[in-house]
Amino acid sequence: MPEDRSNENRPSPDALLEHAEREGRGRLRIFLGAAPGVGKTYEMLMSGRARLADGVDVVIGVVETHGRKETQALVEGYEVIARRKVDYKGRILDEMDIDAILARRPALVLVDELAHTNAPGSRHPKRYLDVQEILARGIDVYTTLNIQHVESLNDVVAQITRVRVRETVPDSIIDQADDVEIIDLTPDDLIKRLEEGKVYFPNTAQRAIENYFSSGNLTALRELALRRTAQRVDEQLLNHMQSHAIQGPWAAGERVLVCVDPRPGGAARIRYARRLADRLRAPWTALHVDTPRSAGMSEEDKDRLATLMRLAEQLGAEATTIPGQNVAQDIVRHATANNFTHIVVGRPTRSRWRELIEGSLTYDLIRNAGDISVHVISGTERDAEATPRRVKAAAEQKQFQIWPYLLATTYVAGSLALSAVLDQFLDVRNLAIVFLLGVLTSAVAGGLWPALYACFLSALAFNYFFLEPRYTLTIRDPESIVALAVFLAVAVIASNLAARMQRQAVAARSRARATEDIYLFSKKLAGAGTLDDVLWATAFQIASMLKLRVVLLLPENGTITVKAGYPPDDTLAEADIAAARWAWEHNRAAGRGADTLPGAKRLYLPLRTGRTAIGVVGLDNDKQGPLLTPEQQRLLDALADQAAVAIERVQLVADVDRAKLAAEADRLRSALLTSISHDLKTPLSAIMGAAGTLKEFAPDLPEQDRAELLSTVIDESERLNRFIANLLDMTKIESGAMEPNYALHYVGDVVGTALNRARKITGEHKIEVDIPPDLPMLKLDPVLFEQVLFNLLDNASKYSPPGSTVRVQGWADNGSVMVQIMDEGPGIPAQDLERVFDTFYRVRKGDQVRAGTGLGLSICRGFVESMGGTISAANRTDRPGAAFTITMPVPTEAPDIDNRGEETSVDQLR
Repeated sequence: MPEDRSNENRPSPDALLEHAEREGRGRLRIFLGAAPGVGKTYEMLMSGRARLADGVDVVIGVVETHGRKETQALVEGYEVIARRKVDYKGRILDEMDIDAILARRPALVLVDELAHTNAPGSRHPKRYLDVQEILARGIDVYTTLNIQHVESLNDVVAQITRVRVRETVPDSIIDQADDVEIIDLTPDDLIKRLEEGKVYFPNTAQRAIENYFSSGNLTALRELALRRTAQRVDEQLLNHMQSHAIQGPWAAGERVLVCVDPRPGGAARIRYARRLADRLRAPWTALHVDTPRSAGMSEEDKDRLATLMRLAEQLGAEATTIPGQNVAQDIVRHATANNFTHIVVGRPTRSRWRELIEGSLTYDLIRNAGDISVHVISGTERDAEATPRRVKAAAEQKQFQIWPYLLATTYVAGSLALSAVLDQFLDVRNLAIVFLLGVLTSAVAGGLWPALYACFLSALAFNYFFLEPRYTLTIRDPESIVALAVFLAVAVIASNLAARMQRQAVAARSRARATEDIYLFSKKLAGAGTLDDVLWATAFQIASMLKLRVVLLLPENGTITVKAGYPPDDTLAEADIAAARWAWEHNRAAGRGADTLPGAKRLYLPLRTGRTAIGVVGLDNDKQGPLLTPEQQRLLDALADQAAVAIERVQLVADVDRAKLAAEADRLRSALLTSISHDLKTPLSAIMGAAGTLKEFAPDLPEQDRAELLSTVIDESERLNRFIANLLDMTKIESGAMEPNYALHYVGDVVGTALNRARKITGEHKIEVDIPPDLPMLKLDPVLFEQVLFNLLDNASKYSPPGSTVRVQGWADNGSVMVQIMDEGPGIPAQDLERVFDTFYRVRKGDQVRAGTGLGLSICRGFVESMGGTISAANRTDRPGAAFTITMPVPTEAPDIDNRGEETSVDQLR
């Protein structure tokens, strides 16, 4: 029957469905940049102005100018939707008013900073969710996004910049965008903008250049942005071609397809495709066409095919198997539908006469490929990785069962009984159809051999009971001989077809069960967070699916040791240890059933990924002879590949953690040495200088000068004492020796004590205190809490200009007491809001800032958390400055303080 080609020129249903889902929605345009400062907001506003000039109704939902004059100038002339005020823990935050935008219903809304996290209490936790709701109402959106906020690239960006970005958006947002415009700026130009103060304030810009905005980081981020945009454009092109039934390829982007089959040289073709894809910087796919003939492949060919597909996956290809009839036409159809521009295939290996009869895949591809380039590879070598492992396969254990034959006999007997009834009404030749029904039923129920048994049994019954002379095996009429022969031929052919369908159905059910088990196994591995969990899940899954005992061995201290087993077993004989070590060192099977060290109790197979060897899996059971059938060997390969990748993932995470710890230890060591050599040496130098002057020139100095020198000695001694106390406190926190001495206290009393102690430090600042007298009592250690407040006051004094105001306020909120200290300094850069609590970390240093060890805020967090509270840092919204908020829980046994007199004044506390 001719093959149906009616659907070749039809649009892809998936592409049409995606197009239909976009109908009625607004269009999303993302201005994507490699880093802050490249001009995304500027370009978005310029594009919006162009739409305004065209008469489009454009409004601003939210735009952050960051104090840039050029950007602020572009905002003028737009209708700006007023932002919504959100009260969060005593602070007023501005958020985009999505309800006002939906009520206004413009044609286009400009929304800056797509990755922004909304204030608690907002309708959506993330701004991109607000944008999705706006789009669903049919409103177009222009928005901006930096590449470091893309979820799938978060780890890559952290590795490049050593800064973990916490605000991310899912990749699906970029995939849903109708347009992605890359806003590109060279690293040198961006650094120049930073130095000119067009991105950040001068002090912040200098730190950014030294850390995040280095030339190497910007180059890497720029490449990420360009590649992600190119990937999106490629997806849009493919979707457009599929939805419009355009026959490709369009060579706008290179894509490589390698054909995989069991013929010799498959590994060479796969490696060539990998090299070609690397040269073209293109994605590549390994494709196998599963035809009806594939079911008749030998076990050796099945092993070779499975090994080649594994090799392709390990080298980075997408392994794909599709059903088909005509291999060449199916390959070309798949390549055309998915816009592949290169096909890699092996040279013809059949003899000339076989090619004339059966055709040639290579020549058919070349004739039908059209604009697709076909690469014919001549390699025919049998690579080690592409040949089956040298492990003896166990025979398929198919025990003879009598019940299918008894069932076939029953079906034939039933057909005979029905034919005897119908013999009174039908011609004898029509009765053969009844017997054919019994043969087909036997084939479906029992398979090929019971069906053939039913064929011959039916032929004998048909001859004996219905062909003249009846009740004999002789045939008198020549027409009856032809009828019997035709019946027998039809019965044999039909039984073969039915049995083949039965075998395919059984194989399909078996593959479905195996696929489901492998899928569940992969989910289990994905959720495993530790190496022990991965190893136990692997051992259990292999043991349960293959009905074997399993041990897993990993390298440790230069040797291979047992790490897990199911059932648990960590004892190995000397022969098994030698076989496991040999399998690990040579990446080949060893032990029972293998060519190497076959005297071992277990069979040992290496676990590998595309990068390196991971470990060894050992298998055994109580039976004699080979362990695995060919089908089980291929199933084990699939399980072992997933397990190896999961083990490697856990090990890589552990390696990264160790590297981070080592780097952090080096940083702490360097910071400690810097503090000791500079921050501790400075007060010592002042003390020694003042004391030496007093010793040498005391009689000649005026009384006022002597008093100033003595004051210097005392002040610098106190300063030195604070530094040393901070070091000792941090040592206590890190060693876990901090044990608070709890008691019920009124927070205003502790604030007053801290202010009195910090009188010298805060002398050049105005102090405002707002501690309500009716705050509930807190269960805390007054000494530790006073030290926290002292360190925060010290920090506020250091980073605030003389004459500015330091405000201390407190309030009760939902079962907690909040104490907040706010200054009027330059504030904290957004990327440092969490890092300011790290040990030895300081946001900035300069001549106007007093030296310090960078331990004060870290000690604050340690003390507060030891008392069951939390501390956070933020920037003030009403004016420049930082705000540190302490949250302490109110104990249930603490009485409320209702009669503390009037509100505590500044003079009382000081």
